[in-house]
Amino acid sequence: MGGAGTRSLLPPAPILIVALSGFLMGFDGSLFTGAVVFVKGQFQLTDFELGWTVSSHTLTATLSIFLAGPLADRIGRRTVLRFAAVFFAASALVAAAATNYPMLIAARLLSGLGVGSVLVAAPMYIAEISAPALRGRMITSNQLFLVFGIFLASASNYLVIHLGHLEDSNWRWMLGIGALPATAYLFALFFVPESPRWHAMHGRIEAARRILVRAHGAQFAERELAEVRASLAHDTRTSDANLRDLWVPSLRGVLFIGLVVGIVQQITGINSVLAYATMIFAGAAGSPGVTAPFIQTMVITLVNVVFTVFALLLIDRIGRRPLLLFGTGGMAVSLLVTAAGFQASGGGVHSAWVFGGLLGFVACFALSLGPGMWVLLSEIFPNRVRALAISFVGLVNSSVCFAAQLVFPWQMEHLGGARTFLIYALFAVLGLALLARILPETRGRSLEELEDTLVRHP
Repeated sequence: MGGAGTRSLLPPAPILIVALSGFLMGFDGSLFTGAVVFVKGQFQLTDFELGWTVSSHTLTATLSIFLAGPLADRIGRRTVLRFAAVFFAASALVAAAATNYPMLIAARLLSGLGVGSVLVAAPMYIAEISAPALRGRMITSNQLFLVFGIFLASASNYLVIHLGHLEDSNWRWMLGIGALPATAYLFALFFVPESPRWHAMHGRIEAARRILVRAHGAQFAERELAEVRASLAHDTRTSDANLRDLWVPSLRGVLFIGLVVGIVQQITGINSVLAYATMIFAGAAGSPGVTAPFIQTMVITLVNVVFTVFALLLIDRIGRRPLLLFGTGGMAVSLLVTAAGFQASGGGVHSAWVFGGLLGFVACFALSLGPGMWVLLSEIFPNRVRALAISFVGLVNSSVCFAAQLVFPWQMEHLGGARTFLIYALFAVLGLALLARILPETRGRSLEELEDTLVRHP
C-alpha cells in the first residue's frame, strides 16, 4: 500500500490543492503587468511612482514572508494559506474600485501579504507531506501552477483590451477578475488536512499518522514518523525557534546556501522583466500598436510555463544541482543577448534580439532558479527551524526583488536597456560561480536524512 502510494505519478489531493496556491499568486500578481500601462496614464504617474506602484506589492510580500514562517509554526500551514486567499480576494476588489493613487497602493499592499504567505507556507506544506522520491516534482508543481497563472493573467489582459466597450475601465476589469480564483481557492482549502509534520511538532502523533497513511500508506507513515521523532529529539524547542537559532554554527552552512540561492534568484532581474514586460516591449522598435506588446508578453509567459514543465519532469531525475547550474549559465548568456539587443545599431533597439534574449532568460530561469530555490529551501533546513529559515531567506529574496522592481523604470530611463541588462548578466555570472562551489545535491533523500548530512548536530 505504501509502495504504491509513493510510486504514483499523481500528487495526493491535498498536495494538488495546496499547489494551486501558486496559480492564485501568479494570476493575481501578473494581472498588474498589463494594467500598469493604463494605470500610468490614468493617474499620471512619474517613474518613481510607477516603480512604487509595482514594488509596493513586493514590500508587503517581504513583511509577510518574514511573519508567515513563525505563524505557520504556531497556527498551521493551512491556516496561513487561508489568510492568503482572503488577502488576494480583498486586493482584487479594492484595486477594481480604486478612485485614487493611495487606494491603488492599498490594493497592491494587500496582494503582497497574500504573496508572502503563499511563498512560505505552500512549499513547506508540500515538502512535509510528499514522499522523498517525488518531493522535488511535487514542490515544482506549485511553481508550475504559478507560471500557468502568470500566463492566464497575460491572456486575460489581452482579451480585456479587445472588448471595446470596456476601454474606459479596462484596467479595472484586469485587476478585479482576480477575486474569482481567490474565492474558489479559499473554499478548496476546507478539503485540505494540516501538515503531518506540523501535527508531530505539536505532539499530535496520531493526527500526523492518519494524514500520512491516507496519503502514502501505513508502511510509509510509520517510517516517516520514526524519522520525524528522531529529528525532533535533537531540539525540544521546535515551536519556539527564533532568529538566534539560525546563526548557530551547525546551521551557518545551510543558511549561507539558502541566502546565495535566494539573492541570485532575484538580483538577476526576473521579476522586473515579468512585471514590466508589456512596457519593455511597448518601448522596443518593431512593436507598433496596442496589442503587440500584450502578445509578446503572452509568449514570454507561455515559455515560462513550458520550461517549468521541463523542470518538473527533470528535477527528480537529474537532480537539483545540474538544473540550477545549467539554468543560471543560460540566464547569463540570455541577458547578454538582451543587452546587445538594446545596444544594437548604435544605441538603438534591435527588438528581435531583445525578445529572443528575454525568451531565453525566462526559459532558463523557469528550468532552474524558479522552482529550484523553493525545492532547496524546503529540503536543506531541519524540522525545528524550517519555517523560520524559509521566512528569513524569503525576506532577503523579497527585499532584493523589491529593490530591483523599484529602480527598474529609473534604470531603463537613465542607464538604458543595454546597461541595465548587462548589470543583470554580471550578477548571473557571479551567481553561477558561487553556486558551483556551494550547491549540494538533495535529490531522493528524506528531510531527516538531509538534516543528518547537511547540519552538524552537537
